[in-house]
Parts: sequence; structure tokens; C-alpha cells
Amino acid sequence: MGSERSALEVTHPSNPVYMRGELMANIMDYKPMVNIKPFGQCKSLGAPCVPSTVSPWLPGKADVLVKGHPALMDDCRCVCAWAGQIEI
Repeated sequence: MGSERSALEVTHPSNPVYMRGELMANIMDYKPMVNIKPFGQCKSLGAPCVPSTVSPWLPGKADVLVKGHPALMDDCRCVCAWAGQIEI
């Protein structure tokens, strides 16, 4: 429901995991304002976006673990409580 794109912030302070030089994320990287930054204006609320994600990304790559959780892939989705669906 955001008016702009945003970037996923991968925060694994100890022992980060890289693949082909890129930092890997897992399905637990869904924390609002930490991993998921605002998307401009929220079309649902008519106010600045404040992500409100309450559950992990789905489906994840169950046979590839990053920091003990399924890897985040480009087909994963995360739901915002303000009626938005976040995708990679």
C-alpha cells in the first residue's frame, strides 16, 4: 500500500552469510523499521508509511538455511497489518 519502493535491511551483526558477494536474508528478517523501512505514503491510511509486519516472510526456501531459518527468496511475501503485501 506504499507509494514508493523501499530497501530490505539485512541485519546479522555476528557471522553474516554471503552468497556471490551478497548478504543473505532469512524469513525472520521482517522487523518493521529495522529490516523493513517505510514505503513513502500509505495508501490505506493516507499518512506516512509505518510498516507493521507481525509475521515472517513466506514461503522461504526450507532446504537452504541462513542463520538457522529458511532463506528469503524473490517469491517471498510479508503482510503489513495496514492492508499491504510486501514483496521482494
